[in-house]
Amino acid sequence: MDFLFYQNTIYFLAFALVAGIMLAIPNLRKGGFGSQGVSSLSTKEAVQMANKSAAIFIDIRSAEEYKNGSIPQARNIPIDELEEKTASLSKSKPIILVCNMGRIAQKAATTLKKLNFEEVHVLSGGISAWNQDGLPLKKHTAAAPRKHNR
Repeated sequence: MDFLFYQNTIYFLAFALVAGIMLAIPNLRKGGFGSQGVSSLSTKEAVQMANKSAAIFIDIRSAEEYKNGSIPQARNIPIDELEEKTASLSKSKPIILVCNMGRIAQKAATTLKKLNFEEVHVLSGGISAWNQDGLPLKKHTAAAPRKHNR
């Protein structure tokens, strides 16, 4: 055990400990090590997945927030309706969940994984990151009532 008291060994052990902590921090920020296969995607990765794998964007914000601006091809399923509307989603296509900042989507992703969805991802930073990266937002306007010609 004398080798533990050599000065170089102490420095090496301290370095290894600090390096290990630094490697663990990104995983902890993404929701921990036990996030059940849910990954966070940058906006660039999300766009690439949508283009290459026909991933489906699901905006879990409220209908009002969705109307104010959303990812153009996103479907709006508010988080409180998500479990009851999962039957309308394909379990084999990748799903990218979108919320305001990415935190609520992480919880929704865990729910979908428990419901046997194969590939569930979260847009890191949510709609805020999408907007900050200068990507397009679609404004949804309420349809004007139709006039009936008689």
